[in-house]
Amino acid sequence: MKKWLIPLIIILVVGFGVYRWAVGFNNTAVELNENVSEAWGNVQTSYQRRNDLIGNLVNTVKGAADFERTTLTEVIEARSKATQTTIDPSNITPEQLKQFNEAQGGLSSALSRLLVTVEKYPDLKANQNFLKLQDELTSTENTIQTARTRYNEAIKPYNNHVKKFPNSILAGIFGFEGKPYFDAEAGAEKPVEVDFQFD
Repeated sequence: MKKWLIPLIIILVVGFGVYRWAVGFNNTAVELNENVSEAWGNVQTSYQRRNDLIGNLVNTVKGAADFERTTLTEVIEARSKATQTTIDPSNITPEQLKQFNEAQGGLSSALSRLLVTVEKYPDLKANQNFLKLQDELTSTENTIQTARTRYNEAIKPYNNHVKKFPNSILAGIFGFEGKPYFDAEAGAEKPVEVDFQFD
């Protein structure tokens, strides 16, 4: 057997092993990244559902005579800002997530003020359409919380996969970076209060 054949076989075996490792890493990272994108899509869908409900709620409240226009304007502006803040889940950064959080938090705050103001309008509180929207908002807030939790659950295995050594070497080569967790802003851990006690 020729002496150069043994080193060649060793190089080929090692090269094949590195190739298999790289392919395995890449395929798993792609799959986990898709899971993150899907989970983020569910978060956005939940927020979009809330935005749609808020639009319907605003239209219902607009019908009330002499309702505080300033309060309505704040909700409309906050809703507009929240819908304009979008994130590409494949390139999500902590700064983008913080901006998204702040926009959604501003909308939650404006919505809370609107719903508190409704207390002064007995006819509006008794409006069946308003009551139905209120119930749907409560349900949607719970859905948002669940979607955010599932997003964070999808982030963990992805981050573990791309950040642990030696995978972190390939992550840099293939362009996979760690993704930020969804951290709610201070005070946002509680859903918007939309349940009223009627007299």
